[in-house]
Amino acid sequence: MTPLKELQKRIDKLQAAMRKKQINAVLLSQRADLFYFSGTGQNGLLLVPAEGEPTLFIIKSVARAQQESALKDIIPFPGWKELVDLIEEKIPSATSIGLELDVLPAKLYLRYQEKLQNYRLVDISSAIRKIRSIKSELEIGLMKEAARISTSVFTHARNTIKEGMAEVELAGHLEFHARTLGHQGAVRMRGFNQELYFGHVLAGENAATISFFDGPTGGSGLNPSFPQGAGAVVIRENEPVLIDFVSVLRGYMVDQTRIFCLGEPPLHLREAHRQAIRIKNTLAEIGKPGLKCSELYDKAEQMAREAGLANHFMGYVERVNFVGHGVGIELDELPIIAPGYDEPLEEGMVFALEPKFIFPSEGTVGIEDTFMVGREGLVQLTNFNEELQVI
Repeated sequence: MTPLKELQKRIDKLQAAMRKKQINAVLLSQRADLFYFSGTGQNGLLLVPAEGEPTLFIIKSVARAQQESALKDIIPFPGWKELVDLIEEKIPSATSIGLELDVLPAKLYLRYQEKLQNYRLVDISSAIRKIRSIKSELEIGLMKEAARISTSVFTHARNTIKEGMAEVELAGHLEFHARTLGHQGAVRMRGFNQELYFGHVLAGENAATISFFDGPTGGSGLNPSFPQGAGAVVIRENEPVLIDFVSVLRGYMVDQTRIFCLGEPPLHLREAHRQAIRIKNTLAEIGKPGLKCSELYDKAEQMAREAGLANHFMGYVERVNFVGHGVGIELDELPIIAPGYDEPLEEGMVFALEPKFIFPSEGTVGIEDTFMVGREGLVQLTNFNEELQVI
């Protein structure tokens, strides 16, 4: 259970942001945000006033919410009319209510418009994402535990990969191993229509297959209904096998990528992989509190260009426009290490750096590790030999 003291610190930050934006109340309904501010993932709504104690209205399951959440005021969802009456009773002077408009379904928003017509409905999502981008000691501790799962998964991968094995078979071995260590299975994403199952296990040219997924790699998947990730492609000698694996423990995740190969891949792929490691380590050296996220990206792109690999950096025909992304309860949190994202790094931020190079018809090489922004600079949380894993 998330301690009450931890939840109160998070709610205090939200209430400070509400007062700054002159928002009288917030209604949260998205599961990741509910878990962050209440400690439970049960279905409900969290009403947070700008001053005073929050109230958690639970649709299902009330009993589980009362077991899982340390909040004091947890009651069954009373119905929409009664909810409005309770808001008026608890926050009589309220004129505005903040909602998570970046993720709220249109149908639910229209219901809010109908039921809360006496209030000005405003977006609170940017403030929530900013608050969540700074991790507490408790959160970082959980992510360090998740990193230990990641190390074990990559160690297991080295002992499991065999010629003739299909991607999906290898993925199954790794997923089973992770589950025995406590991996929760679900990898949450905030972006609309973005979804992921454990990560990407992609062999040879399939690692260069483009998909809808907002990342440098996609893969074919097994069918068009879920057109990404591991498929039926067979692992062969001298072809790189990309394992981009998200380890999640007790809600918190880390992201890590390593490249494996049965024998040596071609020289130009080995050199590109060496450059990816060099980029990652350079960014880790220069990343300090106060540095703009865009400056990290610019440095990575400059190094890729100087290495003659600009056309392969973070994609080939359809590139993604970032080299790093925040992680935590969701895989696509803030900060974003991207051009034009000029927010400075702050102590407590956690993000993955993933310089990768895509080669059509050949595959992908590169690396990814999760870092925490410490007082003096970046601290790497995920640890496994960063060199190309030749077996």
